[in-house]
Amino acid sequence: MNRTITSVLLVTAAVCALAGCRKKEWDEHYERPATLEPPIYQQLQAAGKFKSLLTLIDKGGYKETLANGGYWTLFAPNDEAFTTYLQQIHKSSADDIADDTARMIVQYLLVYNSYTKARLDDYQSTASGSAGWIPSSAFRRRTAYYSGFYTDHDANGQTITAIANNRNSLAGSVAGGYMSTDYNNKYISYFIDDYFNTHQLTATDYNYFYPQTQYTGFNVGAAKVVRPDLAAENGVIHEVDKVLTPQPSIDEYVKNKPEYSSFWAILNRLKLNNMVQFAYNADATKRYNILKGNNDQVYVKVYNYLLSFSPNNENHLKAEDNDGQKDCWTLFVPDNAAVDKYVKEVLCEYYPSLDAVPVQVIADFLNAHMFSTVVWPTQFGTTRNGAGEEARFDANADVTDKQFLSNGIVYGTNKVQEANVFRTVYGKMYLNPAYQMMTRLLDVSGQKVKLTQANTQATLLLIPDTAFHTAGYYYNTAKSQWEYRTLAGTTTNGVYDKLARIVSTCVFMEPYRSQLESLAGKGIVKSGDNGIEGEYIIYNNYNIQTAALVETGAVAHVDSSKTAMNGRVYYLNSLLPYSENNIGYHIRRIGTDVNSPFNYFWQYLQNSQIYTAATNQVTGLTGGFYTVFIPDKAAIVKAVNAGLLPGTGTAPNKVPNFAPTSAADKQLVQNFIQYHILENHTVIPDGDVSGKFGTVYKNAVGTSLQITVYNSPGAMQITDNRGSVSNLELDNSNQLSNRCVIHLIDNFLNYNAQ
Repeated sequence: MNRTITSVLLVTAAVCALAGCRKKEWDEHYERPATLEPPIYQQLQAAGKFKSLLTLIDKGGYKETLANGGYWTLFAPNDEAFTTYLQQIHKSSADDIADDTARMIVQYLLVYNSYTKARLDDYQSTASGSAGWIPSSAFRRRTAYYSGFYTDHDANGQTITAIANNRNSLAGSVAGGYMSTDYNNKYISYFIDDYFNTHQLTATDYNYFYPQTQYTGFNVGAAKVVRPDLAAENGVIHEVDKVLTPQPSIDEYVKNKPEYSSFWAILNRLKLNNMVQFAYNADATKRYNILKGNNDQVYVKVYNYLLSFSPNNENHLKAEDNDGQKDCWTLFVPDNAAVDKYVKEVLCEYYPSLDAVPVQVIADFLNAHMFSTVVWPTQFGTTRNGAGEEARFDANADVTDKQFLSNGIVYGTNKVQEANVFRTVYGKMYLNPAYQMMTRLLDVSGQKVKLTQANTQATLLLIPDTAFHTAGYYYNTAKSQWEYRTLAGTTTNGVYDKLARIVSTCVFMEPYRSQLESLAGKGIVKSGDNGIEGEYIIYNNYNIQTAALVETGAVAHVDSSKTAMNGRVYYLNSLLPYSENNIGYHIRRIGTDVNSPFNYFWQYLQNSQIYTAATNQVTGLTGGFYTVFIPDKAAIVKAVNAGLLPGTGTAPNKVPNFAPTSAADKQLVQNFIQYHILENHTVIPDGDVSGKFGTVYKNAVGTSLQITVYNSPGAMQITDNRGSVSNLELDNSNQLSNRCVIHLIDNFLNYNAQ
């Protein structure tokens, strides 16, 4: 028994000895290294010059956080900085600062994670495939501070509890993309030499915002970093010479500036054509109820998805979690006088008030001032908004207020940003409710892009909605479809294609645009762009005709005109329809009269094997653009005697045989007609287009035989395959047809080389 007890005691003693040894080894292995710096709180104490900051840390409840573990960056104002700050807020000591204010300041000075100066300007990318540090790409970091819940007013003027949206709004999302797990923390901005050098920035950019502070290559807000990279166990301290308080968001700042109340009222429209709505959020409500111990509902302030960004979103795009480190929003805010004048003279020129202005127009006005990226003061001319337009302000003469805020930059200005959609020819119809059909058609057809280019000259013929409706054309907004309505019913078949062709005839770019500087005289002009085929119009003393209007003898009259920065618009009183008749119809129309100089050509055509009388269709002329050169009567007789057309009698006194019966003679007629028609090209004597062009006539191997056109204003010569020259007879030329123009020439064109 005694032996057993003794054995147990010996074993116990051995175990204890072994455990003691292991504990010693454990402590030695995991003991805090003697070389490890103290935590942030203790470092501040040891420095002896952060007494006021320590007081705020204590009052704000952050002593425990900063005196122990963690991973922080602290921008630490020294006591000298607090002396100045306390004087500014009329306090005798840091003890007089309220606990809530102390907590707010400390949280704003605290950045999540530990960054030395060398790392602060590097971006922490989380993108798939390229995650990691991207050097010299960041100028902001997320702080521990967020605004949270606040009081606002809904569309009925009722007081509500609200919270800012933390995402840009999404189309079709009532909640606006709000994420309840994201507290919308504010960012703090800093200005480091490596970033500035990489982005071609200088002290000028910094001092534009902070003229009273010297740029040192490491500034935080309005402060200089006087001692960077003070290491601590739980992070890094950067000593600064100013107390940095939380900056408002763009939304918070503009809201509280009476000089911007007109712009704010447009940005925060709550009723008709609203830019803002308050969306109830269950998660935010639950959190608020727990926090406050009440049953109040909480609403997220959601900006319209049409806007370039949400001014209350403290994050950036959130394409990556940290993209707020490398970019921010920029808003140019015109003062009340500038906004009121622009609304009256431009946006509401044809509307009684903004309540009647389409929501997209309001969004376009706002977006002209909204840049989804940082716009540095020296880079106004090279930074683009969502419409691809630069900031059109003089940084010295036009900007009266400059603020680097928590989620971006605000520039207060004394003028508006004149958006291209308003100041170009496009704006003359876009801002006029009488031209909604044409605006929509040019949008859908893709022509809006070129018409809104400020450096691209254009002329527009504007057709009012009433003219479209009179002709039976409508747009059904409920069904999003184009319709043609008659007493017999409504159809959508091919309606858009017809309308697109009509409005294309109303758009004139260079070099054709310049030919419409005045409509007082008489002329013919091709629509569309240089190098691209378009249909022609004829104008005569402010009356305009297309081929279809020539057929009926009707005209579209120009009531008035206006000048935009990139051209001119003419207001028409009726539609510009295109002809639906085939080219043969128009040759018949001008050639039937026996006294017509076109008569001989017409007689050959109507009896040819390539003409169908029932449809006026000329075989081979389908869907493209064409030019028909018709020899006059004398030239036709000359061609007959040259053996290119069938005739009777003996040369040189042969006369035309308009109804040949032999296959060979019929082929002669076909060859002759086809060689007188340019394929896929229209030319008129405007001096624009010269060169070799293929004809409808093909040789035995299928190659199009060519003619050469020499074009000058008011004159044209055509050289055939043999080298013979024909001249345009101007008085009888420029006859309009279906995507075709018909000219009279004084000679025939010979397709034979010899």
